Amino acid sequence: MEQPTIPGWPAEIRAVEFPASIDNTRQPMLAYTPATKGKRPLLIGLHTWSGDYRQAGTEVIYAQWCMAHDWHFIHPDFRGQNSTADACGSEKVVQDIIDAVAYMAKHYEIDPDRVYLAGQSGGGHAALLMAGRAPHLWAGVSAWVPISDIREWWKQKDAGQYPFYARNIESAVGGRPDQSGTAAQECVRRSPNTYLGRAAGVNMDINAGVTDGHDGGSVPFTHALYAFNHIVPDRDRIEEPFIEAFYERQKLPDGVPLADPDPLYGQKRVLFRKVSNNTRVTIFQGGHEIIHNAALTWLAHQRRGQPAKWDITADNTPGTAPPF
Repeated sequence: MEQPTIPGWPAEIRAVEFPASIDNTRQPMLAYTPATKGKRPLLIGLHTWSGDYRQAGTEVIYAQWCMAHDWHFIHPDFRGQNSTADACGSEKVVQDIIDAVAYMAKHYEIDPDRVYLAGQSGGGHAALLMAGRAPHLWAGVSAWVPISDIREWWKQKDAGQYPFYARNIESAVGGRPDQSGTAAQECVRRSPNTYLGRAAGVNMDINAGVTDGHDGGSVPFTHALYAFNHIVPDRDRIEEPFIEAFYERQKLPDGVPLADPDPLYGQKRVLFRKVSNNTRVTIFQGGHEIIHNAALTWLAHQRRGQPAKWDITADNTPGTAPPF
Protein backbone atom coordinates (compact mmCIF):
# COMPACT_ATOMS: atom_id res chain seq x y z
CA MET A 1 0.00 0.00 0.00
CA GLU A 2 1.68 3.18 -1.20
CA GLN A 3 1.36 6.40 0.81
CA PRO A 4 2.29 10.07 0.17
CA THR A 5 5.86 11.31 0.39
CA ILE A 6 7.32 12.28 3.76
CA PRO A 7 8.61 15.79 4.57
CA GLY A 8 12.37 16.17 4.35
CA TRP A 9 12.86 13.26 1.95
CA PRO A 10 13.29 13.41 -1.85
CA ALA A 11 10.02 13.14 -3.76
CA GLU A 12 11.13 9.79 -5.20
CA ILE A 13 11.09 8.25 -1.71
CA ARG A 14 7.66 6.84 -0.94
CA ALA A 15 5.99 5.64 2.25
CA VAL A 16 4.76 2.05 1.99
CA GLU A 17 3.41 -0.61 4.32
CA PHE A 18 4.42 -4.25 4.52
CA PRO A 19 2.82 -7.19 6.40
CA ALA A 20 4.46 -7.98 9.74
CA SER A 21 4.35 -11.74 10.25
CA ILE A 22 4.87 -11.66 14.02
CA ASP A 23 1.57 -9.94 14.88
CA ASN A 24 -0.34 -9.63 11.58
CA THR A 25 -0.11 -5.84 11.52
CA ARG A 26 0.97 -3.59 8.69
CA GLN A 27 4.18 -1.73 9.38
CA PRO A 28 5.44 1.45 7.68
CA MET A 29 8.72 2.15 5.95
CA LEU A 30 10.13 4.48 3.33
CA ALA A 31 11.23 2.94 0.05
CA TYR A 32 12.91 3.73 -3.24
CA THR A 33 13.16 1.46 -6.27
CA PRO A 34 15.31 2.31 -9.30
CA ALA A 35 14.03 2.25 -12.85
CA THR A 36 17.04 0.15 -13.91
CA LYS A 37 16.02 -3.37 -14.97
CA GLY A 38 17.66 -6.43 -13.47
CA LYS A 39 18.76 -7.32 -9.97
CA ARG A 40 20.10 -4.39 -7.98
CA PRO A 41 21.51 -4.02 -4.44
CA LEU A 42 19.26 -3.20 -1.48
CA LEU A 43 20.31 -0.88 1.34
CA ILE A 44 18.43 -0.94 4.63
CA GLY A 45 19.04 2.30 6.52
CA LEU A 46 18.10 2.25 10.19
CA HIS A 47 16.82 5.23 12.16
CA THR A 48 18.40 6.39 15.41
CA TRP A 49 17.36 5.69 19.02
CA SER A 50 14.69 8.39 19.28
CA GLY A 51 13.55 8.35 15.65
CA ASP A 52 11.18 6.41 13.46
CA TYR A 53 10.81 5.64 9.75
CA ARG A 54 10.04 9.31 8.95
CA GLN A 55 13.29 10.60 10.48
CA ALA A 56 14.82 12.95 7.91
CA GLY A 57 18.21 13.82 9.38
CA THR A 58 21.41 12.50 7.88
CA GLU A 59 19.47 9.31 7.06
CA VAL A 60 18.45 11.08 3.85
CA ILE A 61 22.02 10.56 2.63
CA TYR A 62 21.32 6.83 2.44
CA ALA A 63 18.50 7.53 0.00
CA GLN A 64 20.60 9.95 -2.03
CA TRP A 65 23.33 7.33 -2.38
CA CYS A 66 20.83 4.72 -3.56
CA MET A 67 19.24 7.09 -6.07
CA ALA A 68 22.67 7.97 -7.47
CA HIS A 69 23.80 4.33 -7.71
CA ASP A 70 20.51 2.71 -8.82
CA TRP A 71 20.12 0.76 -5.59
CA HIS A 72 16.90 -0.18 -3.85
CA PHE A 73 16.46 1.49 -0.47
CA ILE A 74 14.24 1.07 2.58
CA HIS A 75 14.03 2.92 5.88
CA PRO A 76 11.86 0.76 8.18
CA ASP A 77 10.13 1.85 11.37
CA PHE A 78 11.06 -1.26 13.41
CA ARG A 79 8.48 -0.11 15.98
CA GLY A 80 9.71 3.47 16.30
CA GLN A 81 11.43 5.18 19.20
CA ASN A 82 13.27 2.88 21.59
CA SER A 83 11.14 3.58 24.63
CA THR A 84 8.49 0.84 24.41
CA ALA A 85 8.46 -2.91 24.87
CA ASP A 86 7.70 -3.36 21.17
CA ALA A 87 10.86 -1.44 20.18
CA CYS A 88 14.45 -1.50 21.52
CA GLY A 89 15.66 -4.80 20.06
CA SER A 90 12.46 -6.76 20.67
CA GLU A 91 11.42 -9.85 18.76
CA LYS A 92 9.06 -7.61 16.79
CA VAL A 93 11.98 -5.40 15.77
CA VAL A 94 13.98 -8.38 14.53
CA GLN A 95 11.11 -9.94 12.60
CA ASP A 96 9.98 -6.60 11.13
CA ILE A 97 13.39 -5.99 9.57
CA ILE A 98 13.46 -9.53 8.18
CA ASP A 99 9.92 -9.05 6.83
CA ALA A 100 10.83 -5.71 5.25
CA VAL A 101 13.66 -7.36 3.32
CA ALA A 102 11.35 -10.21 2.30
CA TYR A 103 8.75 -7.71 1.07
CA MET A 104 11.31 -6.03 -1.18
CA ALA A 105 12.58 -9.37 -2.48
CA LYS A 106 9.02 -10.45 -3.32
CA HIS A 107 8.00 -7.31 -5.17
CA TYR A 108 11.25 -6.08 -6.77
CA GLU A 109 14.40 -7.42 -8.40
CA ILE A 110 16.81 -7.56 -5.46
CA ASP A 111 20.30 -8.99 -5.71
CA PRO A 112 20.34 -11.37 -2.70
CA ASP A 113 24.13 -11.22 -2.56
CA ARG A 114 24.12 -7.42 -2.18
CA VAL A 115 21.75 -6.71 0.70
CA TYR A 116 23.35 -4.14 3.00
CA LEU A 117 22.53 -2.83 6.46
CA ALA A 118 23.67 0.48 7.95
CA GLY A 119 22.83 2.50 11.05
CA GLN A 120 24.20 4.89 13.64
CA SER A 121 23.51 5.17 17.36
CA GLY A 122 20.20 3.36 17.94
CA GLY A 123 20.43 2.29 14.31
CA GLY A 124 23.91 0.96 15.06
CA HIS A 125 22.40 -1.06 17.92
CA ALA A 126 19.81 -2.52 15.53
CA ALA A 127 22.46 -3.18 12.85
CA LEU A 128 24.63 -5.17 15.26
CA LEU A 129 21.58 -6.99 16.59
CA MET A 130 20.47 -8.03 13.10
CA ALA A 131 23.98 -9.16 12.19
CA GLY A 132 23.70 -11.70 14.99
CA ARG A 133 20.02 -12.56 14.63
CA ALA A 134 19.86 -12.94 10.82
CA PRO A 135 23.46 -13.35 9.60
CA HIS A 136 22.38 -15.21 6.46
CA LEU A 137 20.82 -12.08 4.95
CA TRP A 138 23.65 -9.59 4.82
CA ALA A 139 26.42 -8.91 2.33
CA GLY A 140 27.73 -6.24 4.69
CA VAL A 141 26.77 -4.52 7.93
CA SER A 142 28.08 -1.06 8.81
CA ALA A 143 27.41 -0.05 12.44
CA TRP A 144 28.37 3.40 13.71
CA VAL A 145 28.54 4.56 17.34
CA PRO A 146 26.44 1.54 18.34
CA ILE A 147 25.05 0.36 21.66
CA SER A 148 26.12 -3.26 22.10
CA ASP A 149 25.11 -3.93 25.73
CA ILE A 150 21.75 -2.51 26.84
CA ARG A 151 22.26 -3.04 30.56
CA GLU A 152 25.71 -1.46 30.47
CA TRP A 153 24.37 1.54 28.58
CA TRP A 154 21.50 1.83 31.06
CA LYS A 155 24.06 1.89 33.88
CA GLN A 156 26.15 4.53 32.11
CA LYS A 157 23.16 6.77 31.42
CA ASP A 158 21.51 6.26 34.82
CA ALA A 159 24.63 7.51 36.57
CA GLY A 160 25.79 10.11 34.06
CA GLN A 161 24.80 12.39 31.20
CA TYR A 162 21.52 11.92 29.31
CA PRO A 163 19.60 10.00 32.02
CA PHE A 164 16.45 10.05 29.86
CA TYR A 165 18.01 7.21 27.85
CA ALA A 166 18.02 5.12 31.03
CA ARG A 167 14.33 5.93 31.47
CA ASN A 168 13.70 4.84 27.86
CA ILE A 169 15.36 1.51 28.58
CA GLU A 170 13.34 1.01 31.76
CA SER A 171 10.15 1.63 29.80
CA ALA A 172 11.22 -0.92 27.19
CA VAL A 173 12.39 -3.69 29.53
CA GLY A 174 9.82 -3.25 32.30
CA GLY A 175 11.81 -1.67 35.11
CA ARG A 176 15.26 -1.01 36.46
CA PRO A 177 17.56 -3.92 35.58
CA ASP A 178 19.33 -3.59 38.94
CA GLN A 179 16.02 -4.17 40.76
CA SER A 180 14.13 -6.55 38.49
CA GLY A 181 15.36 -9.91 37.27
CA THR A 182 12.87 -9.78 34.41
CA ALA A 183 14.14 -6.38 33.31
CA ALA A 184 17.74 -7.59 33.56
CA GLN A 185 16.93 -10.59 31.37
CA GLU A 186 15.18 -8.35 28.84
CA CYS A 187 18.37 -6.30 28.62
CA VAL A 188 20.27 -9.47 27.73
CA ARG A 189 17.68 -10.46 25.12
CA ARG A 190 17.83 -7.03 23.47
CA SER A 191 21.65 -6.67 23.48
CA PRO A 192 23.66 -7.35 20.31
CA ASN A 193 26.52 -8.85 22.33
CA THR A 194 24.25 -11.78 23.20
CA TYR A 195 24.13 -12.84 19.54
CA LEU A 196 27.27 -11.49 17.89
CA GLY A 197 29.05 -14.81 18.21
CA ARG A 198 26.83 -15.91 15.32
CA ALA A 199 28.03 -13.06 13.09
CA ALA A 200 31.59 -14.22 12.41
CA GLY A 201 30.66 -14.97 8.80
CA VAL A 202 29.13 -11.54 8.18
CA ASN A 203 31.23 -8.77 6.66
CA MET A 204 31.13 -6.32 9.57
CA ASP A 205 32.49 -2.80 9.91
CA ILE A 206 32.08 -1.21 13.37
CA ASN A 207 33.00 2.45 13.95
CA ALA A 208 32.94 5.05 16.72
CA GLY A 209 34.34 8.48 17.44
CA VAL A 210 36.91 8.83 20.20
CA THR A 211 34.99 11.56 22.05
CA ASP A 212 31.71 9.64 22.06
CA GLY A 213 30.56 9.00 25.60
CA HIS A 214 32.43 12.07 26.83
CA ASP A 215 31.74 15.54 25.43
CA GLY A 216 31.20 14.21 21.93
CA GLY A 217 28.09 12.12 22.44
CA SER A 218 25.97 9.67 24.38
CA VAL A 219 27.44 6.21 23.67
CA PRO A 220 30.91 5.35 25.01
CA PHE A 221 33.06 4.00 22.20
CA THR A 222 33.82 1.01 24.41
CA HIS A 223 30.56 -0.47 23.06
CA ALA A 224 32.12 -0.71 19.60
CA LEU A 225 35.29 -2.37 20.89
CA TYR A 226 33.45 -4.91 23.04
CA ALA A 227 31.13 -5.72 20.12
CA PHE A 228 34.22 -6.56 18.07
CA ASN A 229 35.41 -8.85 20.88
CA HIS A 230 32.13 -10.76 20.88
CA ILE A 231 32.53 -11.63 17.19
CA VAL A 232 36.19 -12.49 16.78
CA PRO A 233 38.26 -15.45 18.02
CA ASP A 234 39.84 -15.19 21.47
CA ARG A 235 43.29 -14.63 20.00
CA ASP A 236 42.14 -11.47 18.19
CA ARG A 237 40.24 -9.82 21.03
CA ILE A 238 41.25 -6.42 22.33
CA GLU A 239 42.35 -6.59 25.95
CA GLU A 240 39.99 -4.99 28.45
CA PRO A 241 42.69 -2.88 30.18
CA PHE A 242 43.55 -1.35 26.79
CA ILE A 243 39.88 -0.61 26.07
CA GLU A 244 39.27 1.06 29.42
CA ALA A 245 42.51 3.09 29.32
CA PHE A 246 41.82 4.22 25.77
CA TYR A 247 38.33 5.35 26.70
CA GLU A 248 39.37 7.07 29.91
CA ARG A 249 42.13 9.10 28.24
CA GLN A 250 40.45 9.56 24.85
CA LYS A 251 43.80 8.86 23.27
CA LEU A 252 45.83 5.78 22.55
CA PRO A 253 47.90 4.37 25.43
CA ASP A 254 51.59 5.13 25.33
CA GLY A 255 53.52 3.11 22.81
CA VAL A 256 50.51 2.26 20.64
CA PRO A 257 50.99 3.68 17.11
CA LEU A 258 48.29 5.51 15.19
CA ALA A 259 46.46 3.49 12.57
CA ASP A 260 47.20 4.15 8.93
CA PRO A 261 45.23 7.05 7.39
CA ASP A 262 42.05 6.19 5.50
CA PRO A 263 41.04 8.72 2.82
CA LEU A 264 37.40 7.62 3.01
CA TYR A 265 37.21 9.21 6.47
CA GLY A 266 38.14 12.62 5.11
CA GLN A 267 39.36 14.92 7.87
CA LYS A 268 38.32 12.45 10.57
CA ARG A 269 41.69 10.86 11.36
CA VAL A 270 41.62 7.12 12.02
CA LEU A 271 43.23 6.57 15.43
CA PHE A 272 42.83 2.86 16.07
CA ARG A 273 41.86 -0.01 13.80
CA LYS A 274 41.83 -3.77 14.19
CA VAL A 275 40.79 -6.42 11.68
CA SER A 276 39.98 -10.07 12.30
CA ASN A 277 38.87 -12.03 9.24
CA ASN A 278 35.54 -10.45 8.17
CA THR A 279 35.28 -8.05 11.11
CA ARG A 280 36.83 -4.61 11.56
CA VAL A 281 36.58 -1.98 14.27
CA THR A 282 37.72 1.64 13.85
CA ILE A 283 37.98 4.47 16.36
CA PHE A 284 38.34 7.82 14.60
CA GLN A 285 38.85 11.44 15.60
CA GLY A 286 35.22 12.43 16.00
CA GLY A 287 32.15 12.08 18.15
CA HIS A 288 28.69 10.53 17.94
CA GLU A 289 28.42 10.43 14.16
CA ILE A 290 28.54 8.44 10.96
CA ILE A 291 30.85 9.14 8.04
CA HIS A 292 28.54 8.21 5.19
CA ASN A 293 31.19 8.10 2.49
CA ALA A 294 33.23 5.58 4.47
CA ALA A 295 30.19 3.48 5.37
CA LEU A 296 28.56 3.33 1.95
CA THR A 297 31.74 3.00 -0.10
CA TRP A 298 32.82 0.06 2.05
CA LEU A 299 29.40 -1.60 1.76
CA ALA A 300 29.39 -1.24 -2.02
CA HIS A 301 32.40 -3.57 -2.25
CA GLN A 302 30.98 -6.39 -0.13
CA ARG A 303 29.27 -9.55 -1.40
CA ARG A 304 27.43 -12.16 0.63
CA GLY A 305 29.45 -15.31 1.12
CA GLN A 306 32.72 -13.70 0.04
CA PRO A 307 35.54 -12.50 2.31
CA ALA A 308 35.35 -8.89 3.41
CA LYS A 309 37.24 -6.38 1.27
CA TRP A 310 39.23 -3.86 3.26
CA ASP A 311 41.61 -2.23 0.78
CA ILE A 312 39.16 0.32 -0.63
CA THR A 313 39.42 3.86 -1.95
CA ALA A 314 36.82 6.21 -3.38
CA ASP A 315 38.43 5.79 -6.82
CA ASN A 316 37.51 2.11 -7.10
CA THR A 317 33.93 2.32 -5.84
CA PRO A 318 31.54 0.22 -7.95
CA GLY A 319 29.20 2.42 -9.99
CA THR A 320 29.63 5.77 -11.63
CA ALA A 321 28.17 8.24 -9.15
CA PRO A 322 30.51 10.39 -7.06
CA PRO A 323 31.01 9.65 -3.36
CA PHE A 324 29.02 11.51 -0.72
